[in-house]
Amino acid sequence: MDFAKLMSAQIAKSKSSTPTDDPSKKYLKRSELEAQRQAAYIAEQKAAEEAREEKVRQKRKLEDDEAERNREREEKKRRLAEQSRKLREEEEDAAERARRKRLGLPDLPPREQQKEETPLAEGEDIPDEELVAKLRELEQPARIFGESHRQRLKRYKKITGALTAPALSDGPIPTTLQLVPEAEMKVDTKLPKDKESREFLFRQLGSYFTMVLREWEIALAQRPEDVRTSFQGKQAYNAMVQARENMRPLFKKLEKGELEDGILEPVVEIVNAAQERRYVDANDGYLRLSIGKAAWPIGVTMVGIHERSAREKLHESDKNSAHIMSDETTRKYLQSIKRCLSFAQTRWPPDDQLQLMG
Repeated sequence: MDFAKLMSAQIAKSKSSTPTDDPSKKYLKRSELEAQRQAAYIAEQKAAEEAREEKVRQKRKLEDDEAERNREREEKKRRLAEQSRKLREEEEDAAERARRKRLGLPDLPPREQQKEETPLAEGEDIPDEELVAKLRELEQPARIFGESHRQRLKRYKKITGALTAPALSDGPIPTTLQLVPEAEMKVDTKLPKDKESREFLFRQLGSYFTMVLREWEIALAQRPEDVRTSFQGKQAYNAMVQARENMRPLFKKLEKGELEDGILEPVVEIVNAAQERRYVDANDGYLRLSIGKAAWPIGVTMVGIHERSAREKLHESDKNSAHIMSDETTRKYLQSIKRCLSFAQTRWPPDDQLQLMG
C-alpha cells in the first residue's frame, strides 16, 4: 500500500467520525464545535445543580417532618403529664374530703383557693375590717370585685411601700441621704462614736461631695462653645462624668453606714482640710491613704547572711498598708475624691498660695 492510499483512508476516517447536526453540512467550524461543547457543559452543570437542590429539599423536608414529630411527641407527653397530675390531685382531694367528712371538719376549699390561701407569717396579716379602713384612709378602693383578702393585703402593702419609700435627691448622684445645708457641712476631724452622730457625718460627707460635683457640672456648662467642643474640653467633661460614676459606690456605703473606719477617718481628714482650703494638707492625707506608711525597700535588702536592721518593717501590713489597693471599687472612688480636690482648689482658691496643689 502506497502513501497516497494511506492518506486518503485517514481523511475518510476523520470525516466519518466528525459529528454534524446537519447532514447536509460536510464540515464544521471550530467555533461551532466549541459552542456545542459549552452547551453540553452548561446542560450537565444545570442537571447537577437541580439534583443538588432536590437533595437539599428532600433533606429539609425530612428535618421538618422529624421536628414536627418531636413537637407532637412533646405535646402528647405534656398532655399526659397534665392529665395524670389532675387525676392525682383529684384523688388526693377526694381522700382529704372523705377524711374531713369522717372527722367532722369543714369541707376542703378548691385547689386554686388553696394555693392562694397559704398561711401568712406571724405579724403580716391584718384583719379585714381594719384593712378596709386603712385603704379608705389612703383614698383607695376598699374592695375590688373578685378580690380576696390576701390580694387586698398585697395591694395595701404595695401602696404603703411606695408611700414610705425614701425619696432620692436631685443632685448629680441621686441618694437617699438627707443632704444638709452648706452651713452645716463643716466636718470635725474626730470620728464620732454614737450612731446618730455617725449618720449625721455621713450626711455631711454626701452633701459636700454633692456640692462639689454640682459646682463642677455648672463650671463645665458655663464654658464657651468652642472650649466645650475642643479635645481638651471633652476630656475635662469625661473626667467629671467618670469621677461622678466612680463615686456612686461611696454614696452607697454612706447610705448604709458601711464605710469602715480605716477609710472614713482619712476621708474626713481630707474633707476637713479641703473645707478649710488647705489643699496641700488634703493632698497629703490622700497620699497617706493611697500609698500608706509602709516602708518601701530601696535597692538591695539582703546583702549577706545577716538581715539588715528594721527589715521586718518592710512586711508589716496591718495599719501601714494602703487601702486604695484593697479593691478596684475603692481605688476608683478615692481617685475621684482626688479629682474633686483638684476642682475645689480652682472653684474655692485658698488665701495662702502655698496651699495650692501642684
